[in-house]
Amino acid sequence: MPEITASLVKELREKTGAGMMDCKRALGDTEGDIEAAVDWLRKKGLAAAAKKAGRVAAEGLIGVATADRAGAVVEVNSETDFVARNELFQGFVRAVAELAVATERDVDALKAASFAGNGKTVEGELTDLIGRIGENMVLRRVARLAVTQGHVASYVHNSISPGLGKMGVLVALESTAAEDILAPLGRQLAMHVAAANPQYLDVSSVPAGALDRERAVLREQAGATGKSADIVERMVEGRLRKFYEDLVLLDQVFVIDGESRVGKVVEAAAKSAGTPIRVAGFVRFALGEGIDRPTTDFAAEVGAQLNS
Repeated sequence: MPEITASLVKELREKTGAGMMDCKRALGDTEGDIEAAVDWLRKKGLAAAAKKAGRVAAEGLIGVATADRAGAVVEVNSETDFVARNELFQGFVRAVAELAVATERDVDALKAASFAGNGKTVEGELTDLIGRIGENMVLRRVARLAVTQGHVASYVHNSISPGLGKMGVLVALESTAAEDILAPLGRQLAMHVAAANPQYLDVSSVPAGALDRERAVLREQAGATGKSADIVERMVEGRLRKFYEDLVLLDQVFVIDGESRVGKVVEAAAKSAGTPIRVAGFVRFALGEGIDRPTTDFAAEVGAQLNS
């Protein structure tokens, strides 16, 4: 039997768009014959994804799962919102989120993980799903939070089913406080993150580069007032507080009561619990954020179809 080399697998993947493990299996079963392997994949519906792989997938679902002081959030995209209501698609997203909770993985490692004990990888299962549903789909990203003691809370916005929706949030709380204190606090903080969209946990986590850029802009604005240099610097520092209030979680006004700072809310909860509570991290995934969506001219599309 000829050797199944990485370059051979790569060539077959480029021809078909099928997953790596499926390509290796196809080449193994066809003794390294590329064309026969293409037919092998086509017969199993695994090459159908190739024609769809170039199409933009910006719809879909965010999946969230928690277990054993850990939580994970995944984004799986599809071409249309209609697919988000498909039970097969929902089941896949839910299963991938639950798989992601088990251990820390980047998106490539998650794609290569075994899926539900059926002998396929996550990527292989997704390839099958593309063939069955008929749309391009992408496992785009994953994030996981875990604490050694405490609680990881979750919140799903615009939920269409438990753990599935258009936005998913995790908030990790490190504490020895009781679950009945941490769970509602974490839930409220997760709802706040969904609404306020903070970019950083605390002031110390703001990257120096981002802070320098903001200071430069504020300094130029303040300098235009003609004030002295020392007054300009005081103006810059004063305006910088507004930057923190907008983007730093612990400095934001808590959306639940509209007046307290999030940091003060956590401090009050810790005082009530009689033990420290620390926000160890948060994650917020909104469906399709950052994806370039092509602009379409509906009238032109209809005209083209009429003239074809």
